[in-house]
Amino acid sequence: MNEQPNQTSIIARLLLALCCLLFPLAAMAQEESKPAEPEKVFVGVHINDVQEIDLRTHSYRLDFYIWFRWNNPEINPAESLEFMNSFEPENHVRNVIYNEPQKMPDGSLYTVLRERGKFSGKFPLHKFPFDNQQLVILIEDSMSAEDALVYVPDESIPAPVTINKDIYIPGFTIGKPDAEVKPFLYDTTFGDLNVEGGSTYSRGHFIIPLKRPQVSMAVKIFLPIALILVCTAMVYFVHPLYIEGRLGVVITALLTLVALQLTATSALPEVDYLLLTDKIYLLSYLFIIVTLWQIVRTSSRVRQESYENVFRSNIIVLVAVSAMMAAGVTVLIAGAL
Repeated sequence: MNEQPNQTSIIARLLLALCCLLFPLAAMAQEESKPAEPEKVFVGVHINDVQEIDLRTHSYRLDFYIWFRWNNPEINPAESLEFMNSFEPENHVRNVIYNEPQKMPDGSLYTVLRERGKFSGKFPLHKFPFDNQQLVILIEDSMSAEDALVYVPDESIPAPVTINKDIYIPGFTIGKPDAEVKPFLYDTTFGDLNVEGGSTYSRGHFIIPLKRPQVSMAVKIFLPIALILVCTAMVYFVHPLYIEGRLGVVITALLTLVALQLTATSALPEVDYLLLTDKIYLLSYLFIIVTLWQIVRTSSRVRQESYENVFRSNIIVLVAVSAMMAAGVTVLIAGAL
């Protein structure tokens, strides 16, 4: 009678022991099946100097410090760092501040580099001279994709990107720098037969916004144009009898405007679109051509000594072409600001 309960008790204990053995194994298998979390690397930049901005080559020379903080002792993101928009990389100078990563109070590892060299970034010039530009530093880990390593802007300080307050860039005012991290997809296997499809890497963007001073740039660029147009407009008030003198003033204004445009854009790169200044120059050319056309059109009346009709016609044309010029410039500048 007691043998059956004893057997039942033994079987229950065996099942309980088997369950205790299987549950940890299942939990371990479940943990192994979970994808590993990518290593988070906190990164920040301090801009020490902006040494050069070359609009013609779409490049700029920077001097800055960049630091990394991470937890995994098996990696060193400073060694696998790659600048994705470096210009003339053979001329870059890199100094490693610490020979070995430093241990932080929270147990993380820390290192810092100083980089000096030129970087590239295409400058959009559609709104020149009211354009805003950005100096960008692009970084990426050359060894680890996004599933293994991701950059995170360092939030242990007030801002992940700081800038030397003594920096002065002629022709620009410096805005507040910013940092952001975006995934970047390489839609290629680079010929590696072990890889299927593209790969995504974590890419850090460190941005220094620049803005041109609008008032001073407008005076420097547009005041000479305005003076040429004023001189051209005065021709309408010269007595129609002096046709040769009026023609000479207008043609001189035209040639001066052409030379002024070539000089004003000499420091800019060749682009396949019209700048804001180009559009204003085109309106100015139209103003001068209409004035020249008006002088030629009224020349027959001058021979007939019909001066009153010429004066009346000159005033009408002057008002019309001035209104056209003012409206066009207003629309262009309003769209750029």
